[in-house]
Amino acid sequence: MTVRFLSAPIAFLFLVASCRADAITIRDDTGDAEYRVAATHLPALADLPGEGHGVLIAPQWVLTAAHAVSWQEHVDRVVIAGKPRRVERVVLHPGFKRLPQALIDRALAGGDGNEIVAFLSASDDVALVKLVEPVADAAPVALYRGQGELGKTVEILGKGATGTGARGHDLDGSHRTELRRARNRIDRADARWLCYTFDRPPAALPLEGMAGDGDSGGPVLLRGLGRWRLAGLASWKIVQGDVRTTRPAQYGHSSCNVRVSRYVGWIDRAMNDRIEAKSAPSSANGP
Repeated sequence: MTVRFLSAPIAFLFLVASCRADAITIRDDTGDAEYRVAATHLPALADLPGEGHGVLIAPQWVLTAAHAVSWQEHVDRVVIAGKPRRVERVVLHPGFKRLPQALIDRALAGGDGNEIVAFLSASDDVALVKLVEPVADAAPVALYRGQGELGKTVEILGKGATGTGARGHDLDGSHRTELRRARNRIDRADARWLCYTFDRPPAALPLEGMAGDGDSGGPVLLRGLGRWRLAGLASWKIVQGDVRTTRPAQYGHSSCNVRVSRYVGWIDRAMNDRIEAKSAPSSANGP
């Protein structure tokens, strides 16, 4: 077993999944056109610099995965509804832990990612991005605040790497392309994580898929009361085999996503400036 982040700049993070190529890995018996959606499908989707996503949850706030912003020297702007938005600051959850180089080195030496799985499972991979000005031309997505995610069908979106469940996606493919969406069913819900498995047809849902490299911080949406709510954020995935050679996002692989319902208290306090939290580099005056 091994693990990959869904977005990261370092080549080693073949261990940790992000997404680039064509976004969202799809069934091999269903055409790619069935998964593609217009850029306006979710106006609240935020594109981070280079790769990765976030979701507008209030006029001046974007929620994302902490690892998707912490590796960047500066997060000066994000793009929402096709427009660049200047960033005031980035707030990391105080429980977020950066992956130690020693764990990466051991995984590269032996091909076993179990230590990384254990480390990531205990980290709070969530962050907030405060914008300089409120967004007026895209509606925020409401947070899912319940505890009933297990067994529910969710929608996942992203512009990261693509491929099919039969082969996974190319390790060297692009991490930003066209927007795609897929469906899956939550089969594990624990304190920090909502996880789903990419099932092989015919057991799979009609548009089953999973996030690819470059999709980190992207939304996992749960429908309720007539609207979509943000239940999770793409974070990392568990794959089978040697971490140095396995193509991620194949049938049988699992994706683990930040469980938003665990963090609603921290999110509310942070947006009201009532907490002190670690900050990642950002600059409202960047290029």
